[in-house]
Amino acid sequence: MTERFIQDITADDFGVAVLQRSQEVPVVVDFWAEWCGPCKTLGPLLERITEEHEGAFELVKVDVDQNQQLAAEFNVQSIPTVIAFRHGVPISQFSGAVPEQALMSWLQEILPSEVELQVEEARDMALAGDLAAAERMFREVLEEQSDHPEAGAGLASLRLADGDPEEALIILGKLTPTAEVERLQSAARMATSRGDDISELESALTAEPESGQARIALAKGLAAKGEYEPALDHYLYVVRAKGQDMDEARLGMLDVFGVLGDEHPLTLAYRRQLASALF
Repeated sequence: MTERFIQDITADDFGVAVLQRSQEVPVVVDFWAEWCGPCKTLGPLLERITEEHEGAFELVKVDVDQNQQLAAEFNVQSIPTVIAFRHGVPISQFSGAVPEQALMSWLQEILPSEVELQVEEARDMALAGDLAAAERMFREVLEEQSDHPEAGAGLASLRLADGDPEEALIILGKLTPTAEVERLQSAARMATSRGDDISELESALTAEPESGQARIALAKGLAAKGEYEPALDHYLYVVRAKGQDMDEARLGMLDVFGVLGDEHPLTLAYRRQLASALF
């Protein structure tokens, strides 16, 4: 079967039809079989409701007799079993031929909300290069929910790209800490030194070579310009000195690690050196 938003697939198609496609729109997978009585009740109901929703989600049908390994992978123990996927992962499921009202309630839980659709539209605008429109839409979402994680991170990213790390930090400060929020906060803190004159900072350090603050200022300026290794060297020097500026230097190194990522060679090398210097 292939309708506008309905298709039969095999295990070979699952990666594209479900895992990849669900990055863009929810995908409902109906595990069924020809001999299954309840499947003959639920299947047509699912298909009708799918067409009525006109692309709000897509329906994929998997014959368990022809795709036993795929059914086993998702622990399908009875049929029909229906699993909803979003962003490549299963988010909800049920088994059995449920009535239409129960099915509609279940669908409402797995479909994106109006706010989520706005965020997705804003992201699409940003990808298309319409940054002003994307920013306006992110702000509209945040007016309704100031701590919305995706809208906040999206707007903070745009403000960072536009050279306004101070506002980015204000936006991020309202969000629940996540790996992405912390990465953006690290980038924003570093970006506050982007306009610093490196030559002046180097001269200041030459004049006061034992000044932790002068060395940290230079490290911040270097990091803001993407000169991460020399920045880390200066921060580490201050940490090893174990003076009053040690903790500020440690936090500076963590910001660089946050921007580079845990698996970056510089992060791996300097994290070990930082641990050694501290303990």
